[in-house]
Amino acid sequence: MFDVRPVAYVIGLLVACLGATMLLPMLVDIAEGRGQWSVFAESAIVTILSGGLMALACANSVPDRLSIQQTFLLTTGVWVALPVFGAIPFVLGATEARFVDAFFEAMSGLTTTGSTVFSGLEELPKGLLFWRGILQWLGGIGIIVVAMVFLPELRVGGMQIFRSEGFDTMGKILPRATQISSSISTIYVSLTLVCAGAYILAGMNAFDATVHAMTTVATGGFANSDASFAAYGAGAEYVASIFMLLAALPFVRYVQLTTQRTARPLLLDSQVRGFFATALVIVAVVTAWRLVSGGDSGEPAFRKALFNVVSILTGTGYASSDYNTWGPFAVALFFFIGLIGGCAGSTACSIKIFRYQLLFASIKVQLRKIQAPHGVFTPRYDGRPVSDDVLSSVMSFFVFFVVSLGVLSVALGMTGLDFVTSVSGAAAALANIGPGLGDQIGPAGNFAGLGDTAKWMLSFAMLVGRLELLAVYAIFTVRFWRA
Repeated sequence: MFDVRPVAYVIGLLVACLGATMLLPMLVDIAEGRGQWSVFAESAIVTILSGGLMALACANSVPDRLSIQQTFLLTTGVWVALPVFGAIPFVLGATEARFVDAFFEAMSGLTTTGSTVFSGLEELPKGLLFWRGILQWLGGIGIIVVAMVFLPELRVGGMQIFRSEGFDTMGKILPRATQISSSISTIYVSLTLVCAGAYILAGMNAFDATVHAMTTVATGGFANSDASFAAYGAGAEYVASIFMLLAALPFVRYVQLTTQRTARPLLLDSQVRGFFATALVIVAVVTAWRLVSGGDSGEPAFRKALFNVVSILTGTGYASSDYNTWGPFAVALFFFIGLIGGCAGSTACSIKIFRYQLLFASIKVQLRKIQAPHGVFTPRYDGRPVSDDVLSSVMSFFVFFVVSLGVLSVALGMTGLDFVTSVSGAAAALANIGPGLGDQIGPAGNFAGLGDTAKWMLSFAMLVGRLELLAVYAIFTVRFWRA
């Protein structure tokens, strides 16, 4: 019989931990003096008690090793339960949001999507702004652990190719998750602190620098202003661009850099080289387009191209200008940029560079087989032969992504949304990009005007996209529950 108690035990502990973090924005609200601290005090009590009681009720059923079914359920269950409780401050706080809006915002935060339903951000209590930053920061470090521990074990989307990448991930699920978490936490916290300091040097106040550092390193994109980064100067844009790029690299390489005292694994990683090459080419193309089209000249053209391209490529979702006004070519390019993504094992989202590299390697082999039918050719990645199960997993991911994008776009269109909003909204949620295209959900708008049905669809799409699709879809099959 399928035992869900071990899964509930872990989820309960994580919910209780989430409740404990609510005390931090409570302190921020106390310091601001607007009388909003009670919102987080009440939310923390409800969340800690709920999580604690769940964990206590299931504490006597924790095995040494989770089964594959329990691991699938845990991976998805965490990202469902945490947004439910993370939404409470938005319901009780100054936003007085309905649950659908609060859940959408919390899901967007924890999946580091960055889509928002709130406007007038400058007027919100600092505690709520800080809470949005915390949600994305926790989601960022959480997805690194999922990508490095659980997804390779679950053989999802070709991630099994990284099973021996830097860590011994065989053995017990929970102990190794703790080990890897402790290894990357120092790197993650250090990057956040350095980023915050850089923002302060670039002219941000301490509060804005802290919140934006958390959402930058998490490649989340929540900002403290409706204008996003248009509210800050050129220096802040350059700082954000640098740290978005750093956050999109495999964190295992940073751990190797600090423990082995060598940058060789980082510099020779085919993912890293492919990611930087892609970013360089796209930034050059967009800069040239801005210069030719007369939109900007000189340094502003390069800076705006760099910032906005890196933001969408990494799935962060900041905006320093409304690129909807840059012309049809730029708009179409930005749509496809968002479907690229960063490196596996980073906080970046979307399809990921390594899958494109494996796809191109497979296509190259097929072309060679056509030219030499009797030849024996094997796809290779990073100098290693790629097994058939990895290629099959990657191809399945591409198929599921395209089909999911199409189905979601049609479903959104059936709620009354126009074509551009439906397609770009589906892509923004499924690839965890943040802003879509068009006047309504583009970089100058938000998702507040969408209907409740559309918001629930997009919330589910954020969850599916963040967990690499198949990890979520698997639990909806009959065979999963019979196993």
